[in-house]
Amino acid sequence: MARVLLVDDEPAIRDTVGYALREEGFEVDTRADGDSGLEAALEGEFDLVLLDLMLPGLPGTEVCRRLRAESPVPIVMLTAKDGELDRVLGLEIGADDYVTKPFSTAELIGRVRAILRRRELDLSGHKEVQRVGGLELDSVRYEVRVEGELRQLTPSEFRVLALMAGEPERVFSRREIMQHLWNSSYVGDQRACDIHISNLRRKVERDHTRPERILTVRGVGYKLAPV
Repeated sequence: MARVLLVDDEPAIRDTVGYALREEGFEVDTRADGDSGLEAALEGEFDLVLLDLMLPGLPGTEVCRRLRAESPVPIVMLTAKDGELDRVLGLEIGADDYVTKPFSTAELIGRVRAILRRRELDLSGHKEVQRVGGLELDSVRYEVRVEGELRQLTPSEFRVLALMAGEPERVFSRREIMQHLWNSSYVGDQRACDIHISNLRRKVERDHTRPERILTVRGVGYKLAPV
């Protein structure tokens, strides 16, 4: 049974989403503020964290930042309808996806299942270490080394990089990358792809402002060069 931590200060959200997830077979813990949410996430063994951005105490963005520094657990941010800046920031600091309020519980559960399914496939799939130039990807440990130095990637960032590492020099469209990311025809907001690529460049390039490994092919998408 997958364990989900829901951190949201709205009782209606905790009750509604918690009930819907339990009905679908998930084990759910809830917290109403950022401090207790971060403590629970770090101490518990959760498969996924649903995290509201607007929390009393420690803000959701800071919870996300601190949790990501300690754990690769998938994080889905719950954001306000007009919070475009918050959504971008959430992805930049390590969230794997976001859902905009108000949302249907069916949509949210679908996204949760997609993330957990892709994680299970990753863990049961490629066992070997992939090497592309100075990059080394370990799909079991979710570890990436650049010229021998360990770099911390989010699960989504790792999955995007592993996709491109499987076929170096092949150009992948944003749509292909997002379909692979969710292991379905659902692609969400394709701007999220650009954010993941930007974050990857900061972690694997010598100079992220002048990328040599993850290259943009104008009008098409991105490719990984064996540098």
